[in-house]
Amino acid sequence: MAEGISVTLEKLEIEKTNSGICTGTNWSETHGPVIMSENPSTGRDIAAVQSASYDDYDLMIKGAERAFLEWRKWPAPKRAEIVRQIGIKLRDYKEDLGRLISIEAGKILQEGMGEVQEMIDICDFALGQARMMNGVMLRSERPDHKMYDQYHPLGIVGIVTSFNFPMAVWAWNTMLAVTAGNVVVWKP
Repeated sequence: MAEGISVTLEKLEIEKTNSGICTGTNWSETHGPVIMSENPSTGRDIAAVQSASYDDYDLMIKGAERAFLEWRKWPAPKRAEIVRQIGIKLRDYKEDLGRLISIEAGKILQEGMGEVQEMIDICDFALGQARMMNGVMLRSERPDHKMYDQYHPLGIVGIVTSFNFPMAVWAWNTMLAVTAGNVVVWKP
């Protein structure tokens, strides 16, 4: 494994081999092939990642559908509290996460740290948006009529992240989606 990465993974409580997918609070084994995550600047393996099969994704979608039925009922400020807590954890582990992103993406350390800072900023932004999801009263062109525009959760948001900013793209989509009452299925 890459030099120094073992210490970083240990600090972040990340296994060198993952066993599958997380569906809410539960981990499930998957049935896709194992993919080696490689440091592009050294060619050394970082960790083994168990990929998901079509059946595994089907389970994730079904789990997301069940989760959405409850999650959508939570008030936006309560949903945003979860996002705030994620922001706190990102701040707590900023250096280690930045190092991991730098190693995995082949970026200079400054860019890895910048991506973590962007994730923190996104959490803060989503937290602020939660208080503005009340809806808007609009005047109609018709006399004595008013229109009301109200926000409603839509459902499952599928996220596929890019290779160049994998965590920032994930954060932009995930933090805003969950604050708005949606649930997320992520394919890194």
